[in-house]
Amino acid sequence: MKKVNVQDAVGMELCHDLTEMKDCFKGAAFRRGHIIREEDIPRLLEMGKEHIFVWEENAGEVHEEDAAKRFAASCPVPNGRYEGPSEGKVLLFAECPGLFRVDTDLLRKINAVGDITVSSIPDHYPLSGGEKLASMRIVPLVTKEEQIRTMENLLSEKPLFRILPYRPLKAAVIVTGSEIYHGRREDRFIPVAKAKLGRFPAELIGASIVDDREEMIVETAERYLADGAELILISGGMSVDPDDVTPSAIRKLGCEIVTYGLPSQPGNMSLVSYRGSAAVLGVPGAAVALPTTVFDVLLPQIFAGERFTKTELYNLAEGGLCQSCRVCHWPNCTFGRY
Repeated sequence: MKKVNVQDAVGMELCHDLTEMKDCFKGAAFRRGHIIREEDIPRLLEMGKEHIFVWEENAGEVHEEDAAKRFAASCPVPNGRYEGPSEGKVLLFAECPGLFRVDTDLLRKINAVGDITVSSIPDHYPLSGGEKLASMRIVPLVTKEEQIRTMENLLSEKPLFRILPYRPLKAAVIVTGSEIYHGRREDRFIPVAKAKLGRFPAELIGASIVDDREEMIVETAERYLADGAELILISGGMSVDPDDVTPSAIRKLGCEIVTYGLPSQPGNMSLVSYRGSAAVLGVPGAAVALPTTVFDVLLPQIFAGERFTKTELYNLAEGGLCQSCRVCHWPNCTFGRY
């Protein structure tokens, strides 16, 4: 690039966007490629631009906008779209509901490449579609070709970003508790479960209320599995009281228990298990009493087709404590960041 006095730049081609901040506006006042005119000089001076840069072809250097284009070309994201470059950066947006996944190790490696900066929303973020997910730009106006090639080589190894669309699942709800089964108390979990499942492509094939008896829980779950249930939510009986038999019933159902108990509050006593490919969750009472629990964190991953591991669930510890805000803003908060 060549630095030129603004009064001497008439007729020259601007080699980068010039950003203006005025009256709550922030954006490009002049775009790359603009030919400087005499009438542009007062505005440029008002913006504090006494000098501008015009492009000089230098072998081995890459302009910020070309670097952003090469990042987007090297980092394709199915179900996502790129916009830009504008002011040197390119932005990634979600095109469908789903789960956003980030390879955090790869992200660190790319950001360690000199002038390159890539930022994103957190891994495991649930999407409704249309969200801004990531941004890339280089820090200076130009960078060395070798840095962009290093970035491209890293991106060729494995995906940096993934958007996993939610899959349609057949779901069933089982409410346990003698007090509800005998009509002494009204059930409150089924309406909550319906509302939360309504955020996903779920087909509710049934909802049952059963007594605190292992054989009754197992029989009901077996019936739903035979009907094709791919997700079973069992609420109640998840604490350590003698009458709480839901965890033992899930074991008798023949499920593979990934974990009973999570480093996350609320929802500490949750149980995550599988019977074949069907997910079976034991959901504690907090899901009824509070607007957001670990139950809300688990559902997006299930509908995205990701199978839980014990290690991954233990990683909930950092970000596993809900701050119980007066107004819940989840998932735009620290809760469930793993």
